[in-house]
Amino acid sequence: MGNPLRVTPHGDLEIVMTPVFDAPRSLVFDAWTKPELLRRWLGVHSGWTMPVCEVDLRVGGAYRYVWRGPEGMEMGVSGVFLEVVAPERIMTTEKFDQAWYPGRALITHVLTEHDDKTTCTINLRYDSTEARDAVLASPMEGGVGAGCMKLDELLASLAARGSRTVDRLPAVL
Repeated sequence: MGNPLRVTPHGDLEIVMTPVFDAPRSLVFDAWTKPELLRRWLGVHSGWTMPVCEVDLRVGGAYRYVWRGPEGMEMGVSGVFLEVVAPERIMTTEKFDQAWYPGRALITHVLTEHDDKTTCTINLRYDSTEARDAVLASPMEGGVGAGCMKLDELLASLAARGSRTVDRLPAVL
């Protein structure tokens, strides 16, 4: 990653995360929205895999992710796309199957590019301060940081192929 992940509480209900990637934003957007790329980095570390990754990338479309741990435990999350402005903005809801925080989250990703580096400002807004504090107290920062490191490696390998978007990638990576 161009810079380490920053995780900052904001107000009573929000968390802001700002990873920076050495890649154009169109490629970063694709990595956040295309199942063939999401499965390669999002939450897949420490023996976890993502056997379910479904994305209907349109306003009103749904997404569904299920991760499986090394001992067979599963964790699922789903939500709806509220806004999709490629390649600069995505807004979704988030609700885990086995809720580890009360309520749901509203997540907004804003991608800005400068000198072929992309800052991904991720704003997570929770239903309550209790929910936001539960997330801050969890190992979320370490997991997101590990995922961002895997994403950075993936983006570097894609950039080495001269790709700015997934559409220009070879069929087999």
